[in-house]
Amino acid sequence: MCQVKEMLSRSEDLEKAANVAINEVLKVREGEKVLIVTNPSTDVNVISVALFDMSVRVGAETTLVVQPTKSQLDLANETVLGALKTNPDVLISISEEKLGKDRYAIKDPIKVGEKTYDHYFNYLLGEKISRSFWSPSVTRDIFERTVPIDYSRLREDCARIKEILDRGDVVNIKAPSGTDIEIGIRGRSARSDDGNFAEPGSGGNLPAGETFISPELGASSGRIVFDGSIASDRGIIMIDRPITCEVEAGLVTGVHGGEEAAKLRATLQRARERTAEFVEQGKLPKEELAHYMTNTTNLGELGIGLNPKATIIGNMLEDEKVYGTCHIAIGANYDNDARALIHLDGLIRSPTITVSGPGYEAPIMKDGELVM
Repeated sequence: MCQVKEMLSRSEDLEKAANVAINEVLKVREGEKVLIVTNPSTDVNVISVALFDMSVRVGAETTLVVQPTKSQLDLANETVLGALKTNPDVLISISEEKLGKDRYAIKDPIKVGEKTYDHYFNYLLGEKISRSFWSPSVTRDIFERTVPIDYSRLREDCARIKEILDRGDVVNIKAPSGTDIEIGIRGRSARSDDGNFAEPGSGGNLPAGETFISPELGASSGRIVFDGSIASDRGIIMIDRPITCEVEAGLVTGVHGGEEAAKLRATLQRARERTAEFVEQGKLPKEELAHYMTNTTNLGELGIGLNPKATIIGNMLEDEKVYGTCHIAIGANYDNDARALIHLDGLIRSPTITVSGPGYEAPIMKDGELVM
């Protein structure tokens, strides 16, 4: 009897989270085309079916596509790319790892005016054709626990931080573990993963809960000490011995530490090797080789975690949203002017974050607490 009650309770929790995702986050409407892409693994499949059922209940024309699990360095199935090209109103990616790269757009980027896209998924959002959320490596526990939150509060926090970042030129980050870095953000605009994905072109993670920005190219220097967790091409690295990264001119020039640092160095090396393979196989234009190689060690993102229900569990989808942390990514950025095969988010605990510019200084966080 107890097991039956627990199963019913868990089913109710999943339905509640799916309802929030479809009706509060995406605001799916009757008659809209919804595409859900997933993998056969139990958790992501169960979540996807719950989202499918909730979307159908709203009256949407919903399609569920299942492909094998894809890593950061794998290509999406052609069937998935074909489904994307139906231009759905709503696009949901519920993947065990990643959606997979676009074999066509990475070789021959989609160009719209001065914009270029190396994935049709990015084109759909960038040209405001679709709205979306994506949940790489999500589990049922994460989805049920961190999706039903106070989105009004989250959106207020995200908006205030975005305003501060958009006015600044430099972000200074210091943390107890030794991080001391200046990150240039001149000319960049921050983005908010605030769970408000109701308009075409909007999108982000679920669970939501961060404001993030692409660093100015070549304008960051100092030391990053990752002390929470960090992504690799072979899964999340939980950090016992902190990883120290030296940064010059916006690029990581050295990675030091113990076993964790060795795993990060190995990931960067494999990314370089895979980049060379892609060029050799004709999957990436030869003229893009130097750009991709250089940006393997680029600082691709600064993000500030704001989800009150998130905890560090060794799953970056949740880890990077933890309130009281920030994360810096190595690799590709979201402004698409630093392209790379990888994007490795790494967590910093209890940071003190200050944004400055000519005649302007604004604190965001002190020892992991918001001070705006």
